[in-house]
Amino acid sequence: MPRTTLLRQLLQQRHLTTHEAFAAQYERAAVRLAELDRDPRLASLQVSPRQFDRWYGGELLTLPRPDACRVLEHMLGRSVSELFSAVYDSESGRSEEPPARQQAPSPLSPREDDENPLDIVARTRQLTASNTDDATLAFLDSSLEGIAGRYEQGGPYALRPQARQVRQLAHTLLDGRQPPGTRRELFHLAARASGLLGYMAVNTGDFALSEAYCTEARDLSREIGDLDTELWARGTLSFGLYYAGRYDEADACAAAAVERAPRHAQSIRLLANGRARALGKTGDRRAVEQAIGQALRLSDLHEVPVGLTSCISFEPYGRARTLANAVTSHVALRNTAQVLRDAEHIDDLVEHSTSSWSRSLVRLDVATALLQQRTPDIDHAMALGGEALRLCGDTPISSVYQRSRDLREQAGPWRDHQAVRDYGEEFRAWSSQPAVLAMASSAS
Repeated sequence: MPRTTLLRQLLQQRHLTTHEAFAAQYERAAVRLAELDRDPRLASLQVSPRQFDRWYGGELLTLPRPDACRVLEHMLGRSVSELFSAVYDSESGRSEEPPARQQAPSPLSPREDDENPLDIVARTRQLTASNTDDATLAFLDSSLEGIAGRYEQGGPYALRPQARQVRQLAHTLLDGRQPPGTRRELFHLAARASGLLGYMAVNTGDFALSEAYCTEARDLSREIGDLDTELWARGTLSFGLYYAGRYDEADACAAAAVERAPRHAQSIRLLANGRARALGKTGDRRAVEQAIGQALRLSDLHEVPVGLTSCISFEPYGRARTLANAVTSHVALRNTAQVLRDAEHIDDLVEHSTSSWSRSLVRLDVATALLQQRTPDIDHAMALGGEALRLCGDTPISSVYQRSRDLREQAGPWRDHQAVRDYGEEFRAWSSQPAVLAMASSAS
C-alpha cells in the first residue's frame, strides 16, 4: 500500500500525479534553479518513471541525491525532510502511523517524540551538501598562483580582470552551502584574491580602493584564523598608506601587525617594507635601524631565500628584497654612503632577477643618492633615471612614477645641465601614457 507523504499530497493537490505532468514541472524548476544558483549542472536534471513512482509512493530507504533534493525544495517550497515524511491520509481517513496504545509504552516500543530516521538522514545530507568540490577549489588556488607568478611581467592592468573573476567566483560560492572545511578554504581563497587586488590598486595609484580590498582580505582571513594571510593583508594596507603619503599611519599599521606576531615570517615584510620606509620619511634614524636589524634577524631565523622574491608573493620576503627596502629607507634619511653600499651589495641579485620594476626602483634610489652627495654626480644620476624609465616601459606602477618624479624635482637646481634636460624630456614622454596620467591625477 502506498505510503502517504507530504510530497504525495502536494502532487495530488497540483494534479501532478502522472510521470509526464510531474516531469515537465520538475524540469522547468531545475532550469530556474540553475539560473538562480548559477549552477548549470541543475538544468539537465530529469526524473525517470521509476524514480517518480518511488517518490510518489513513498518507497524510499534514503533520500534522493542532493541536486534532486534542491530542485524538489525549489519546486514545492518545503524541505525534503518534510516532503518525504508521513502525513494524515485523506483517502483512507486515517494516519499512516498506528494509534498509540493506552498503556505506557515498554522500553523497547517507539515513543511519540522519536525522530523519523529519514528526517535524520535528510538533515545530515543538507548540512554536508556543498556547491563546491575539490576541483573548483584547486582551480581557484592555481588561478591565484598564476596571477602572482605572472604579475611582474604582465602588470596590474593586464591581470586585474582575472583576479576580479576569482574573487567574484569565490564570493558567489560563499553565498551557497558548504561543510566547514570547504567553507574555510573558500574564505582563504577569497581573502587572497582581495589581497592581490589591493596590491594591484596601490600599483595603479588607487589608494582608497586598495584600502577597501585589503581591509576585506584582513577581515576574511581573521575570521578563519589564517594569520599568514592576515599579516600579509596588513602589510599591504601599510604599503598603500605609504604611497598615499600617510607615513605615520603606515608605520602604525605595520607596527600593530608586528606586535601581533613578532616572530612570524610575514613580520620581515612588515618591518622592512612597512615600518622602516615610513620611519625614514618621518626622519627617525634610530627606529629605522632597529626595524631593519629586526627584519634581517628574522630573515636568518626563517632561512628565507637570498634572492629577490616576487613583490606580490604571499611568501616571506627574501633577503635581497629586504635590503632593497633598506636602501629606500636610507634614501629618505639622506644616508648616501649606506645607500650606495647596500645597493652594491644586492646589485648582482637585482640585475639577474626577472623583476624590471625592482631594477627600476633600485636605480632611482641610487640616482637620488648620487644627487645627495657632497659632490653630486649629475650625469650618472640622470643616466640611471633614464634607464629606470625604460626598464618600466609600458607597464608603469605608482612607485616608479613617484620616485622618477621626485628625482626630476631633486635635479631642479641643475635644470640647465644637458643630462637633466634630457631626463626631463624622457620623463615627460613616459608620463604621457594614460596609466601614468591617471596616477598623476590621483596623486594630485
